[in-house]
Amino acid sequence: MTNPASPPPTGGDGEQKRLKLLAVTACPTGIAHTYMAAEKLSQAAERLGIDMKVETQGSIGAENVLDDNDVNTADGVIVAADKDVDLSRFAGKRVITVGVAEGIHHPERLIEQVQSAPVHTADATVASTSGGGKERSVAYKALMNGVSYMIPFVVVGGLLIAISLSLGGHTDPSGGLVIPKDSFWMDVNNIGVIGFTLMVPILSGYIAYAIGDRPALVPGMIGGWIANTGSLYDSKAGAGFIGAIVTGFLAGYLVLWIKKVKVPKFAQPIMPIIVIPIVATTALGMFFIYVIGKPISWVFEHLTSWLSGMTGTSAVLLGAILGLMIAFDMGGPVNKTAFLFGAGLIATGNQTVMGMCAAAIPVMPLGQGVATLIRKRLYTEQERETGLASLFMGCFGISEGAIPFAAARPAQVIPANMLGGAVAGAVAGLAGVEDAVPHGGPIVALLGAVGGVPMFFVAVAIGTAVTALTTVTLVDLAERRRRGEPLVDVPSPRSEPVLVGAGALTGGGTVSAPKAPQATTGGATPATTSKASTATKAEAPSKASPAAATTPPPASEDRVLSGHLTEQTVKVQLDAGDKESAIREMAGLLAASGRVDDVEELVRTALRREAQGTTGLGEEIAIPHAKTDAVSAPVVGFARSAEGIEWGALDDTRAKLVFMIAVPEAAAGDEHLRILALLSRKLMDPAFRERLTAAGDTAAILDVLREIQ
Repeated sequence: MTNPASPPPTGGDGEQKRLKLLAVTACPTGIAHTYMAAEKLSQAAERLGIDMKVETQGSIGAENVLDDNDVNTADGVIVAADKDVDLSRFAGKRVITVGVAEGIHHPERLIEQVQSAPVHTADATVASTSGGGKERSVAYKALMNGVSYMIPFVVVGGLLIAISLSLGGHTDPSGGLVIPKDSFWMDVNNIGVIGFTLMVPILSGYIAYAIGDRPALVPGMIGGWIANTGSLYDSKAGAGFIGAIVTGFLAGYLVLWIKKVKVPKFAQPIMPIIVIPIVATTALGMFFIYVIGKPISWVFEHLTSWLSGMTGTSAVLLGAILGLMIAFDMGGPVNKTAFLFGAGLIATGNQTVMGMCAAAIPVMPLGQGVATLIRKRLYTEQERETGLASLFMGCFGISEGAIPFAAARPAQVIPANMLGGAVAGAVAGLAGVEDAVPHGGPIVALLGAVGGVPMFFVAVAIGTAVTALTTVTLVDLAERRRRGEPLVDVPSPRSEPVLVGAGALTGGGTVSAPKAPQATTGGATPATTSKASTATKAEAPSKASPAAATTPPPASEDRVLSGHLTEQTVKVQLDAGDKESAIREMAGLLAASGRVDDVEELVRTALRREAQGTTGLGEEIAIPHAKTDAVSAPVVGFARSAEGIEWGALDDTRAKLVFMIAVPEAAAGDEHLRILALLSRKLMDPAFRERLTAAGDTAAILDVLREIQ
């Protein structure tokens, strides 16, 4: 069968030549959508009599990679991805780019559209289609790209500075915390300073790169360096990370605009490596120095004068204002204006203003670090690791430790930081806390530079708590709003607390109460329903009965998916009516395998994964998964829901087939990715889904699942 919308090419002898297409699929968080889109495109091509090779760029790495011969002989390329894909190798071919959801739901339409798509050139704008699913905006992706590259510089630079100060520094009334020159610790400190110096240009450069590709990298980085170097535009403080975000977006979109300029053919090869970087860098640099820089300098000079006029006002009000400024941009111009104001008054004998600043300085990194500990599900694994480093930096008065969080979620984190900083500064002002050195954080109190140490720590503790609680509240509200969930938790009328593993013993939430047995359940016979109900009672081992939780399944038990899914981890009918309850019920199901050491931690990990992006794949399928040391070995569970559960799928279908995968954090390798890939590909077969839905009991379900190879 051939595509009726576009006749297939013919060979030189008049015989029809099969159309050959290529595709690339990729998704940013999980791999399931990557493989689902690949399978759907392959199936559609087979139905239409078209040859297609699909490269998948999942978390497990690129598979089925397209080589030069594939590209040379291809008639078109479909890129179904929610992250950046290098298109330079497809120059001279018809190319369209869409979201990964389009590849899943409209593969035939994409095959038709690519045959008339414009030919891609090195500097061309690639054709795309609308309706690419619930994608993040280009601006958001660019910002996250910059933040992800910046984080290692913040962590390495901040920790090296903190270590050098703690082990090699001492207080000096004329110079704060001083490390002896030519000492080993001064060398360590210098290396850390280099990391911090590069942090801002890296943020700017990779924001620009995500927007304008390689030609935008140089202007973005140089623009970020200029923004952070106040001496270039007569400012005592540079524009900091906020200036870097501005220059990153300016550089990226400036390069995109320059790419649209028509140039002679002979000049095209040198445009991306010479002309565009030079023109964009020069234009951006001059614009920042002469247009943006001068107003920045003027604003902060007058801000310093205004603060000088406030020294006779209420200490509480001044402390709150200084705390707001310290917390606003964490090492940026507003922060440095307040810091330099306080440091300058030390020489006059007024140490209380620096005491207000010193109490506010550690609040941001400490507060953001605490936030990642008290609401782990709101943060990615990388963010939680950054949170631990942020806590350490906060102890040493390095406010920049909170920058990755502020750059990633400015609308939520910056207000929370400012509120906590204002509270800390106000409390320190009220208590008359003093600081004899121009530095902040608990380290200066421990080294004897602070007067009023108890109230200093009270101010820091209160400010940290306010920042952490405000942050998790605002981030949680933002995530709920983005997912379209209620902003206030409303208990479901059909849910009642029941025992599920350790959850009932630790107060870790509720699941739906078991429904009364029905004559039939999803096609099951009364005997089957009775069997499932009986199994349910054994599927929730608690920590109070360790024998039940650790006993391995019998050696003779029927197993599928490399033995990770067994009769014990299959349930004919879920009782849960919402996503969180379903995850809790599935975690209790997995616990029956004897491989789950901590049910509640497994639930928390799975919910954190959901917060990053739904595992509802569409086609009435959901595959929640977790990589955690709450399990001792890989384990997979499966259950069905007759009514379906709202899972936030891209196609708005309710999940009726639910798989849950859990693997250990340590030594897990890519096992969970392999299982996800196998499931995602097989579940794209409608006949397989129909057989799985129609299976009458656990044994029949296992027979169907045994087809997954």
